[in-house]
Amino acid sequence: MLTQEAIKELALDWYAKLDVHVPMVEVLPLLADAELEMVFPEATVYGYAGFEGWFQRVIRIFFDEVHTVKSVESTINGDRATVKVVVQWEASVWNAPEAYSKRIKCDAFQTWEVKLNDAGKVVITKYIVDGLEYHEGSATL
Repeated sequence: MLTQEAIKELALDWYAKLDVHVPMVEVLPLLADAELEMVFPEATVYGYAGFEGWFQRVIRIFFDEVHTVKSVESTINGDRATVKVVVQWEASVWNAPEAYSKRIKCDAFQTWEVKLNDAGKVVITKYIVDGLEYHEGSATL
């Protein structure tokens, strides 16, 4: 049975893994390969292969990441749900040959679609970054 608590646990686990740049093998079980669509400001990717390309690129760009989940609001319909997520994202980025790195700090507004997989685990099927709201003094993408 899909629950609000299980969806929130998924969101917390997802961001904890992104913060420390875990190996792909630890992230993929949180995603549904066949129907996965992820819409980021810079790209739209599909399936595990698309996600892996995006993930491998961003973990080489951003460092000292901190994701703080501000809200997870789910509308559950059977074994699927639409989820509105607000997460504060902080990350450092260094662009060669600049002398210093820059710090990004923003709230990311997202819409997810999740479902229960065959093993009864909650997985992300669709992940859309609806918008970013930068904090005062933040660098921008």
